[in-house]
Amino acid sequence: MSSWIIPLVLLIILLTALKRGVPAFEVFAEGSKEGLQITLSLLPFLLGMMVAIGIFRASGAVELLLYILEPVFHLVGIPGEILPLALVRPISGTAALAVTTDLIGTHGPDSFIGTLASVMQGSTDTTLYILTVYFGAIQIKKYGNALKVGLLADFVGIIASIAVVTLLLN
Repeated sequence: MSSWIIPLVLLIILLTALKRGVPAFEVFAEGSKEGLQITLSLLPFLLGMMVAIGIFRASGAVELLLYILEPVFHLVGIPGEILPLALVRPISGTAALAVTTDLIGTHGPDSFIGTLASVMQGSTDTTLYILTVYFGAIQIKKYGNALKVGLLADFVGIIASIAVVTLLLN
C-alpha cells in the first residue's frame, strides 16, 4: 500500500486542480521557478558555511577541543569516543552522520557508545546549517540570539542523551 500513497496523492491533487479549473502544469512550473530562485539566493550562504566548516576542520580546532575536553568527559564517566560527535553535530550533519556511522561500526549498534551516538544524533540538530539556510532564505542578518539558543538546545540535547542512555543502560 505504501508504494501507492504518493501516486494517489498526486492523482488527488491533479483531479482537484482539474475540478477547480487550475492550470496544474503552469502552477507547477511557476513553483519550480520560485524554488530555483530561492536556491540561487541561498547559494552564497551555503558556500560561506561550507568554507567556514572546512577552515574549522583544517585548522585543528576540533582536535584541540577534543584534547582539552576529553579529560573532563573521562572524569565524569562519559566515553571520550563520543566527544567528536558532540562537537561536530551543531556544525555539520554530514560529518556528524559519518562520526555516528563510524562509532556504530566500531562499537556495535547495541553498545553503550553506539546507542549514545544514535540518541545524540537524534536529540541535537545542525544549528549553524539551520541559521545559514533558513535565516538566509528570509534575509535575517542579526541572528546572535538564535545562535545562542540553538547552541544551548544542542548542549541540553547532548547532556540529556548522555543522562538518558546512562540511566537506561548502566
